[in-house]
Amino acid sequence: MVIGVVVGVVVLGAGAVGADRWAAGETQDRAVDAIEQNLEGVVGTPSVDVGSFPFLTQVWAGSIDDVTGHVQGATLGGLDATDVDVEATGVSTSEPYTADHATISATLPTASIEKVVADRSGLDLKVTLVDDKLKVSGTVLGLTLAAQIDPRVTEGKLLADVAELSLGGLKVDPSDIPGGGGARLEGIEIPVEGLPKGLVLTDAKVTDDGLRITAEGDDVVLTVQS
Repeated sequence: MVIGVVVGVVVLGAGAVGADRWAAGETQDRAVDAIEQNLEGVVGTPSVDVGSFPFLTQVWAGSIDDVTGHVQGATLGGLDATDVDVEATGVSTSEPYTADHATISATLPTASIEKVVADRSGLDLKVTLVDDKLKVSGTVLGLTLAAQIDPRVTEGKLLADVAELSLGGLKVDPSDIPGGGGARLEGIEIPVEGLPKGLVLTDAKVTDDGLRITAEGDDVVLTVQS
């Protein structure tokens, strides 16, 4: 009799665990779809984690505590980004799908920044990483141009200020560069678009791989199509 009860408890427990893991798996699949629908130009298949056991209790409560995801790459405002990390807390399990708080971090490689700087200035410039600094180099009328880019986030916009500008080895003001290209190097806006509604840029830091940006927000609306 005792043995039968024990066996029954084990079977029921195994069934509950199986149902819990099935629900977690289904939610992970939906989360993968959501990432692909809320970001443009997703590269590779997103990896997602919806938290540990037990999971069904969160579903029954109507909100998932924590969802994290990683994407190899995506496109933000026409710029290629890599190593995109997503974290959302308090994610609703019914429509409209929202997150109490969400954060997206991504790396803009130097090639993406270079494209913006070259387009904005009209000059043939290269952007490289030197000693954890973004450096700009090129040639203007046969003279070597060199400068440093200092990124900042102001009112949700990613801006880049040019510092330590030199031409032919001499420090100059951007307005002194022939052709007016130097003036266009001041306060460069790097467009970061295509983020889910409700997310705003909050930080930008130079890393070994480029410029690491972070956007976050509260009560973020998530697009999830069946």
